[in-house]
Amino acid sequence: MSENNAEKKTPTRPLPKLTELDTGEFWQATANKEFRYQQCANCGTIVWHPRAHCTGCVDGDLQWQTSAGKGTIYSYSVVRLSYHPFFRTKVPYAVAYVDLDEGPRFLTNVTGVDDPLTEVSVGQRVELAWEE
Repeated sequence: MSENNAEKKTPTRPLPKLTELDTGEFWQATANKEFRYQQCANCGTIVWHPRAHCTGCVDGDLQWQTSAGKGTIYSYSVVRLSYHPFFRTKVPYAVAYVDLDEGPRFLTNVTGVDDPLTEVSVGQRVELAWEE
């Protein structure tokens, strides 16, 4: 193996596809540090993950709403071993299902804690933070 091949490349964070038809508007809003979700204009159902039709009545008139970014941890897990090179140096870290005050439940990582084993709990209030 040559010296060039032995050099380690800095791993990069895996990122979502930003141009998908149903999720494009969501990702565009994140560029402005807005968390957006959909609500059906016909039946009022909150829709998350973004999609083309309501999960309650199958209507296609979904309106985008902006969340205040505050919610409660519904469930969580602490990742102690990561197989992706980018995250190997970040363990342990917590991932959680968060119930936003507006209704949607989404999966996210929990930041701003030194020890996720002792500082994260079900029922804990959390607020959205953005990474650059």
